Amino acid sequence: NQYSFSIMILVDVHCHLDNWNLKDRLDEVLKNAEAAGVKAIITNGVNPETNRLALELAKKHKMIKAALGIYPIDALRKETESEEYPLKWAKFEVDAELQFIKQNKDNIVAIGEIGLDFKNSTDEEKEEQVKVFRKILVLAKKLDKPVIVHSRAAELRVVEILEEIAPKDIVMHCFGGRLHLVKRIIQNGWHFSIPTNIVRSEQLQKIVELCPLSKLLTETDSPYLCPYKGKTNEPSFVIESIKMIAKIKGIDELEAGNIIYQNYQRLFS
Repeated sequence: NQYSFSIMILVDVHCHLDNWNLKDRLDEVLKNAEAAGVKAIITNGVNPETNRLALELAKKHKMIKAALGIYPIDALRKETESEEYPLKWAKFEVDAELQFIKQNKDNIVAIGEIGLDFKNSTDEEKEEQVKVFRKILVLAKKLDKPVIVHSRAAELRVVEILEEIAPKDIVMHCFGGRLHLVKRIIQNGWHFSIPTNIVRSEQLQKIVELCPLSKLLTETDSPYLCPYKGKTNEPSFVIESIKMIAKIKGIDELEAGNIIYQNYQRLFS
């Protein structure tokens, strides 16, 4: 039996351990994850600072794997201070960061977090995001690495660009697009990573219903999208994604967790 694991094995393919909510208590977060049965955590970089921290964390901790990326908004940023990262970050050259990612190709399991975020963007910013997204996808294809893709208020555009450039393997992170796009993604053979807020998201529950188990992965997007009110999300909470996937698919949680772990191994190992 290919699903003969006797213990639950969990994976979190998308989180942000660089965020101070997690980084400042990382030992506790990793201890909780290990106790919950989490075998692997992919921390996603979004800019030069977090990319370097992702590599540092992956080097120190066996459970942590690094994905390096450029978040669409970060690619356009000016020197600014954000609530998540109370530091002043200088602008950076996209091409220089892509070169850095290329140099570290043997130390990463994926390119991410990348994509498009059109929610509060001007037309000019949208076009600049598209240029950056295309560049990163071309690099990912050249490096033969999976991509972890964010799409916010830009789902159709993201799907069209991914279809055009066709990188090796595609993981749609926390996808919020219409069901006709969900079906198109399934037909394309891409993957969905299902975050812990599936517990209250009909959209994500519908994706799980439609998508083959072989194309599902689990994530927390921690410290965001916590399934529990008043708490900070963390990788150990990924069990909530498994519980809901198992319920929707009509299988037990052990089987759901282990199938998804095998999907992770196939994609990222």
